[in-house]
Amino acid sequence: MTDAILHPDMADGRLVAGFTTRAFSPETDSLDDARARLGETLGMPVASVGQVHGADVAVVREARHVNAHDGLVTDRAGLVLSVVAADCALVLLADAEAGVVGACHSGWRGTVAGIVDQTVRAMTGLGAEPERTRAYLAPCISAEAFEVGEEVAAQFDDAVVVRRAEWPRPHVDLRADLVRQLAEAGVSDVEVDGSCTVGDDRFYSYRAEGGTPGRMLGFVGIREIP
Repeated sequence: MTDAILHPDMADGRLVAGFTTRAFSPETDSLDDARARLGETLGMPVASVGQVHGADVAVVREARHVNAHDGLVTDRAGLVLSVVAADCALVLLADAEAGVVGACHSGWRGTVAGIVDQTVRAMTGLGAEPERTRAYLAPCISAEAFEVGEEVAAQFDDAVVVRRAEWPRPHVDLRADLVRQLAEAGVSDVEVDGSCTVGDDRFYSYRAEGGTPGRMLGFVGIREIP
């Protein structure tokens, strides 16, 4: 399944990171099944989070599920952090020198609430330095596909709200806002995958499919030294 996982440039050496596609986890899979397969594929235990579109971040040092949070950070080598999405953005972060990684789920509500900044802050608390941190913004809904109401658009900076004569409602550039927030948090080394989950059949899309049981997994971790 060579097309089952996208591997960003940040995944090198001991650092593992990636984003799964439909080929990795069929719609019939439960999230538990997908996470278990991920752990088997990587040969590492997996920590996960019960996402609620908020900005709470948990520190984990063992493979467990954390409810009611949207971000995870760890300074424990040999542990993979996982987050899931089907249009929302997933942001993977790593300061390999400090041995600290983070992962967060950032839909529009989490983006407005500042989940990215909170994740960077939590990593800093474990010894990471933002200017040394690398980030990967996984495939997500694009500005062309992300039509919103005026009440949602009003919660974003005007610079990331896109209006066109042919569009009856505004659109939001979620990627651009996340890149801006990462820069404000001190993270400038950002790799952005420009693929749109709505228009690319490699991915599940809640919006395009009118609701979907399928999810993609974003993951990041640092392997232990043998």
